Amino acid sequence: MTTLVSIENFIKKFSREVDENNAAIFAGAGLSVGAGFVNWSDLLREIADELNLDVDKEHDLVSLAQYHLNDRGANRDGLNRAIIDHFFNENTVTENHRILARLPITTFWTTNYDDLIERSLRDAGKIPDVKQAKEDLPRTIRNRDAVVYKMHGDAQHPNDAVIAKDDYQTYMQTRGSFVTALAGELVSKTFLFLGFSFSDPNLDHVLGRIRSEMGSCQRTHYCILRKEQKLDSDSPGDFEYRKIKQEHFINDLKCRYNIQTVLIDSYAQITDILTKIERVHKQRTIFVSGAADDYSPWAEADALDLCANISALIVKKGFRIVNGLGLGVGSAIVEGALREIYRNQRSKLTDQLQIRPFPQSDDAKKMWSRYREDMLDYAGVAVFVFGNKASENGLVLSNGMREEFDIAIAKGVTPLPLGFTGSMADELWREVVNSFEKIIPKSLHGIKPDFVSLGDKTKSGQEHLKTLERILDSL
Repeated sequence: MTTLVSIENFIKKFSREVDENNAAIFAGAGLSVGAGFVNWSDLLREIADELNLDVDKEHDLVSLAQYHLNDRGANRDGLNRAIIDHFFNENTVTENHRILARLPITTFWTTNYDDLIERSLRDAGKIPDVKQAKEDLPRTIRNRDAVVYKMHGDAQHPNDAVIAKDDYQTYMQTRGSFVTALAGELVSKTFLFLGFSFSDPNLDHVLGRIRSEMGSCQRTHYCILRKEQKLDSDSPGDFEYRKIKQEHFINDLKCRYNIQTVLIDSYAQITDILTKIERVHKQRTIFVSGAADDYSPWAEADALDLCANISALIVKKGFRIVNGLGLGVGSAIVEGALREIYRNQRSKLTDQLQIRPFPQSDDAKKMWSRYREDMLDYAGVAVFVFGNKASENGLVLSNGMREEFDIAIAKGVTPLPLGFTGSMADELWREVVNSFEKIIPKSLHGIKPDFVSLGDKTKSGQEHLKTLERILDSL
């Protein structure tokens, strides 16, 4: 029996590669099917009909596309029209694309003609540098966040798309630079292959080249495949035969290319797996929500010193901070984080501190809810301190903090209101205490005594910092 990677073990290992900026994605047609795009068989279905062939009986679709070209005297109009009709549209990006775009993955490879990857990156506020022709490879877009290599071209340029046997046979002359670039990436990054069948001759060439050069020192990569399913149309022995063949295929990937396989029962599990990877990654990012016009019963200097010490502790424990520069406490939170970052010089500033000040124009304030959702999309934990503001009727609790708490709960972000700081944080702390087992993940139920202690206003700030440190260690 072929040794497989368990889903849990894969999530643990690939999450580590994501955190260390070593992860890359190779997306095949299967990743785009969920958005309404066709697979190769459906792309060529009408073309096969014109050739009096049954696309469902054809396994060599590259040759099928070539038969069409031969039949048309090498005229590509039919193939171009098929690509445009099926891929040149604004289909909604899938949840899988959205999750991948939010993760700190900077390298995407795909054989797909659609633009789902680059659109999902833009939707996540990132700048993609798209490489769809060899002329794009030497050029670099300023301030890019991710590179998207479209090694078979783009629906916007269907005449240059790689689809027929002639295109594959001349690939090294027309697009050989992509092969060189991919070989380098496969040596230096850990790839996750999604929606990919491994039938592409170009990838097979690259993997074989790396195997011949690296031998038994190839980097470990991963792919997610669905288990063979029993079909109603199966004849006796068909299902068993496909299972045996899949087992040999999985073993071949492992032995020759060091690609480890994760088997799933349904494609819906891919979203579950990616969600868990994102959750593991986000657990290292803490959103700090705070606002104060009044610090009672704390003296202002002591309150600001407390906020700085809280953020310094968070950074010291290896967490990233996301902060919106809340009224009265935001500067102190940033100061404490900077103090710890510069003291230890463990990493780049932007790796551990993201400052997202709220825009202050009247029009921009209408977008604050969406802005809060965006910030909490990147956090796994939310810390709440103080939470009050001045109004015409005097001091009131912060409705912005309340909204951030509600968003955090809706997104599955673990809330840590520091009730001892009073105001809205105290109200939120009481809510969590009263519904602790429901709100806090089961794996963290052991922190309940310490969490309850965070509401004790008789303890000193130093005592509460020690309590928070124990909770952070549990996270």
